[in-house]
Amino acid sequence: MTTDTPTQRRAVLDRDDAVSVTAVTLDADFPLDDGENAAVTLANDLEAALFLCDEFNSLGLVHASLADTRLVTTPTLLSVFVRNDQLSSTDALAILDSISDVRSWETNSYVKRARTLLNDT
Repeated sequence: MTTDTPTQRRAVLDRDDAVSVTAVTLDADFPLDDGENAAVTLANDLEAALFLCDEFNSLGLVHASLADTRLVTTPTLLSVFVRNDQLSSTDALAILDSISDVRSWETNSYVKRARTLLNDT
């Protein structure tokens, strides 16, 4: 897996004009944390086509809360990149391992299944 360089990071940071900040009104009774609550609310308000989610503990609730937005998980996104030759399966597995370490996904069955599928490609 290639490591990003300061130049690549700078290229992302230099595009801050393409980033917008939007306030949303949170539903105090919504059973997700404020970040997830805001993200789901914003996706619904904007009628977003896709919602990238890596919160597996509340995945069913997040999915049920999205109106017309397709839920995409990080392992699914990596699999799509591999299938479309945008990423090698070796790099996808390395990325999944890196994220798993930070997110404590080592024992998550969904992530284990994704890892198996990526190993088979």
